[in-house]
Amino acid sequence: MEDRLKTVIGIDNGTQSTKVVFYNYETGKIAASASAPHDLISREDGSREQKASWWIQALQSCFDQIDPGIKQTALAAGVSGQQHGFVPVDGEGNVLNDVKLWCDTSTAGECRELTESYGSDEKLLEDTGNLILPGYTASKILWFKKAHPAEYAKMKHVLLPHDYLNYYLTGEAVMEYGDASGTALLDVRSRTWHRELVESLDPGLMDCLPRLIEPWEAAGTVLPEVAEQFGIPAGIPVSSGGGDNMMGALGTGTTRDGVLTMSLGTSGTLYGYSDKPIVDPDGNLAAFCSSSGGWLPLLCTMNCTVATELMRDLFEYGVKEFDQLGARAPVGAEGILTLPFFNGERTPNLPNGKGCIVGMTASNVKKENIFRSALESAILGMKVGLDSFENLGFKAKEIRLIGGGANSKIWRQITADVMNLPVVIPESPEAAALGAAVQALWCLEKSEGKDTDINVLIDEHIALDSEGGCVPVPENVEKYKAVYAEYSRYVEALSPLFS
Repeated sequence: MEDRLKTVIGIDNGTQSTKVVFYNYETGKIAASASAPHDLISREDGSREQKASWWIQALQSCFDQIDPGIKQTALAAGVSGQQHGFVPVDGEGNVLNDVKLWCDTSTAGECRELTESYGSDEKLLEDTGNLILPGYTASKILWFKKAHPAEYAKMKHVLLPHDYLNYYLTGEAVMEYGDASGTALLDVRSRTWHRELVESLDPGLMDCLPRLIEPWEAAGTVLPEVAEQFGIPAGIPVSSGGGDNMMGALGTGTTRDGVLTMSLGTSGTLYGYSDKPIVDPDGNLAAFCSSSGGWLPLLCTMNCTVATELMRDLFEYGVKEFDQLGARAPVGAEGILTLPFFNGERTPNLPNGKGCIVGMTASNVKKENIFRSALESAILGMKVGLDSFENLGFKAKEIRLIGGGANSKIWRQITADVMNLPVVIPESPEAAALGAAVQALWCLEKSEGKDTDINVLIDEHIALDSEGGCVPVPENVEKYKAVYAEYSRYVEALSPLFS
């Protein structure tokens, strides 16, 4: 039976693990899947790093878990990767340093240095569409230049995590617009490298930036030695791929106006598709490009599920017990609020932020309230994104919820109530990996000369769970308006301490 299968591979390189799916696009079912964990290097200065070799080891582990017969049915592959990480590579393909990740806040000083060197925040927004924030790639490049000048001098390619996996698979160093826009070096309106900004960082850096390709183009084809290593067919196309949020947009059907996707993972993201560039004058929404031919304005918070994970560990509860106790507390947790800036924060821009639990009194300090407050903080922290979307004229119809937090019934309802929008759950829990697989199918059909529309593929292959969603409760919606106002007041009052 396996020799009759036709599959495409979706690879998702996340912060915590790598996942691989073999998607049977004729039946619409995942034929096989596997995952393998990653370690994380953390330091008190805000550094968050991984070794690129760990990703290859995890990818090998995933492929080793898949039946060899199924692996040979693959006709194309696509890669999703955690955004913004900086992978410096020399001319021989060697990675020159540990990879600084999206959640690394240690380069805040370099962000200020680059911004001042170029001009100002206002000039950046006007010229490129994005600020230079901790987490983005640009400041990591400057840090590497200053901290490791000898290795920097050897650098041939500036790659992001998904680009590096593409490079490993194909030997080609290219980049598509979606992930490229997260470097903060791309003019998102013209979808070209902004030469003046790049050269303000280093006059020679343009030579290290990859060639930009369209989202439906192939990054290359699988090398024979890599095919043998992983047990997959040689010569199959590897699509352009994209950042995890861009691939998550494909995997949730966020490729048309009006749909928002919210991801509840280590980071929290809220993004929506647009046919035209959307630049937020307040800088809350990143003006990213999509990996489907349009744009993907996006809010990112760096501490989405972090508060709940820390509280679970502190009180020694499992996920189910934690949710049950949190559900016993009323909306607003009787006045207790968590400001979940445990890893610093990107939105608001508080790289030196600290986690805070505020509003405690002698009568409301209960485990139930603390737990609910931690759950609520993830969504309150992203409400500013919805406000920004609305201020820019984006009319949201629903939120498609993904990430580990989407499995929580209480989190789904809190999302619906805080955002005052229906919550819909995609059928596949692996949105980024499935999105990468669908993009691979798009690339495959384009390579065969077909004029395939990505939205047609989305309609055919992305299903929604008709029973897993929920709608806002009007009484809760009104209560959360007051809770959000109080949350915002605390953030404004405490922000000067973290600047």
